[in-house]
Amino acid sequence: MVLTSHPVRSQGSPTVLLGTADDHDHDHAPDADTAPARPGGHVLVVGTPGPRLERLTQTLRATGHDVSQAPPGDVTRRVGQAPPDAIVALDERHDPAGGDGRTAHGHPGLDVIREVRTVPAGQALPLLMVTAGTEPAGVAHLLREGADDCIPEASDPVELSARIEAKLRRIPVPVENLLQDPRTGLYSHPHFRDELDRELQRPETGRRGGVLALVAVAETDALETRLGPRVRREIAERLAGVAERTGSFCDRLGWNDDGHLLMLLPGVDEETARHGLEKFATTVAGTRFIVADENVRLTPAVGYLPLTACDNGTQALGKARDAAVEALRHRDLRPVRYAPWMRPAAHRLRRRRLGSLIRPALASLSPLLALLLGIGVPFALYRQTYALGWDLGSDMYWAVVGGLVLSALLIVLECLYALDSTPRPETPGAPYPPASAVIAAYLPNEAATIVDTVESFLRLDYPGELEIVLAYNTPHPLPVEDTLREIAARDPRLVLLPVAGSTSKAQNINAAVTRVRGEFVGIFDADHHPAPTAFQHAWHWLSNGYDVVQGHCVIRNGDSSRVARLVAVEFEAIYAVSHPGRTRLYGFGVFGGSNGFWRTDLLARTRMHGSMLTEDIDSTLRALTKGARFAVDRTLISRELAPTTLAALWNQRSRWAQGWLQVSLKHLWHGLRSPVFTVRQKLGLLVLLGWREVQPWLTLQILPILLYSAWRTGGFDRFDWAVPVCVLAMLFTLAAGPVQALFAWRLAVPELRARRRWFWSYFLVSTVFYSHFKNMVARQAHLKEALGDRQWRVTPRAAAKAVARR
Repeated sequence: MVLTSHPVRSQGSPTVLLGTADDHDHDHAPDADTAPARPGGHVLVVGTPGPRLERLTQTLRATGHDVSQAPPGDVTRRVGQAPPDAIVALDERHDPAGGDGRTAHGHPGLDVIREVRTVPAGQALPLLMVTAGTEPAGVAHLLREGADDCIPEASDPVELSARIEAKLRRIPVPVENLLQDPRTGLYSHPHFRDELDRELQRPETGRRGGVLALVAVAETDALETRLGPRVRREIAERLAGVAERTGSFCDRLGWNDDGHLLMLLPGVDEETARHGLEKFATTVAGTRFIVADENVRLTPAVGYLPLTACDNGTQALGKARDAAVEALRHRDLRPVRYAPWMRPAAHRLRRRRLGSLIRPALASLSPLLALLLGIGVPFALYRQTYALGWDLGSDMYWAVVGGLVLSALLIVLECLYALDSTPRPETPGAPYPPASAVIAAYLPNEAATIVDTVESFLRLDYPGELEIVLAYNTPHPLPVEDTLREIAARDPRLVLLPVAGSTSKAQNINAAVTRVRGEFVGIFDADHHPAPTAFQHAWHWLSNGYDVVQGHCVIRNGDSSRVARLVAVEFEAIYAVSHPGRTRLYGFGVFGGSNGFWRTDLLARTRMHGSMLTEDIDSTLRALTKGARFAVDRTLISRELAPTTLAALWNQRSRWAQGWLQVSLKHLWHGLRSPVFTVRQKLGLLVLLGWREVQPWLTLQILPILLYSAWRTGGFDRFDWAVPVCVLAMLFTLAAGPVQALFAWRLAVPELRARRRWFWSYFLVSTVFYSHFKNMVARQAHLKEALGDRQWRVTPRAAAKAVARR
């Protein structure tokens, strides 16, 4: 359909129609006495030179407009030089002379709209599209992209003229230029800043508290690249909708050109605001949104500051943005409060230099501090209380004996309960859905093993669709990346996801969880090789009412060294005995880390906190407090690499011990007060998060107690070492080691169960050395946490000879 103007007489009055290409092409001006009043105004007609453009130009002139022409691509210059009163553009998708109407740059009509709306002078200009087709979907698409009106070419020219006149009388104003969007209630950026300034200018006596927050979204840039600039506003609108639904903690909402949601919370104390913002972020992360006709997950990054910490709106918004940038680094849904070091680089450098000088010095003294706190201070305390008439040392002796017996009893109970752990459901409760594996890797540390790991994942046997997402960070390009790209090009199931700026496994996982397509996600470290049926069996649990299932991690390089052999048996004691036994004994699983399978929606709402050294245990506790169900399955096998040197083992266990302490400090008290947990589960929390932190220091009390007793009795030669109760307690305590080793051998995977000598060696080394080694590590970790040293020391992994599977 093309424009043509010719006279058609009807009741003696000439009328100009928009006809078809088959109509006669004659030019006739309307009679002077019947022509409509000239509306005036300059109209810029946009289209590719040719008959259609000329016919449209003639029609507009015939209806009384001053008309000029511009080809696509030249609109920005023409509008910038002399803005017209209106723009009429040809939608050339169905141009018979132009094939399908698509250019090398995409949809011609959309290109014109974007060209007009990009230039500032064109943002408020009336823009009408003349379309050859009448399909509703195409018209709706043009309107959504920024056209103010669409009219078919077959329409009457008088209608076209009337539509232009209507637009000239009521010039459309972009929503972003309004003080407030009437549909969403969002303030424009200038008006929001005015509201903020007005709040800040209120007298201190009339202003109670108040918080400003800015919400960025981690996926914005990627979505804009793929879907166009309109996603920024759509994202802000979606966030505003969630803010309205999650409560009345937010008073005013706005947005800026970057698509950030702005929140003004006057009269709200900071703690209430923080809880409201955290609830908002969690709700956003757990919701799927339609943005630019695509179903997406979003990761909100909330930066905030109290209104008392700023003088004017511009300064306040800048600080909130800096805090949001810091929140973007972590992607863990936690609102970040602005701190001065987030903006000036000099502050951060001074802070790091101070810590780099003091903390290593204190860390080097931590063994002496442990001896002083664990032996010297108690010994002095026992002597002082004895002088005051209280024999505290003797009381502590029996407390230590009772504590050791209790620890041994708990170990035996875990072993017994492990024999009858909950079996995996035999059949799935629903068909196998799409699933995702997320491998979190720090490439410089994993370069020697990552290709082998990826290839092992590509051999997995899963009945449904399975994608393997390698979420990695690296400070510089590595040759192994080329190899990984070749594998991804060969097998589309592999998705490479570089996470720029990441400094932790948690950040890699948080970045991946919004990109995965699976209904559930398996989380793995870069040295894990899951069993072929791992995902299939994990779904048996998840489809039968569970939210997370933790599998059995097996060491595959036990032949590499004596340390690796020791860890191989210890992992059997942990994953085959302790985890299943504790789950049944206490009524909940407490680990959702490597070889852990999560429902994607739960992981998206929970995320992992990179500030926690054992981020997986922290995530597990946070999910449990929300009512999630965790299972442990020792038949869900994944094989990994163990440290091969004592130094590497020390670093690994130091991080674990310090991470457990962080979790205990964060969750124990809240867990004991939570209505979600039963009495039995709270007892389990008390043991797992409380007793485990006390025990390393309690066992050390044997030394100050012995010193105190020798001081009191006048020498070690005057001790009565054969007290029956003490002897029995010691024997029972020592028996816990062989019992645990026996159960570990009984429940171990076949390839390790065949190595009986490894279990005998573990029993001897654990009794003489390893238990004391772990207690030393725990005490050292406590001191590191107290000193604020939370550095994660990574150990390079190398491919090693695997344990033979039998």
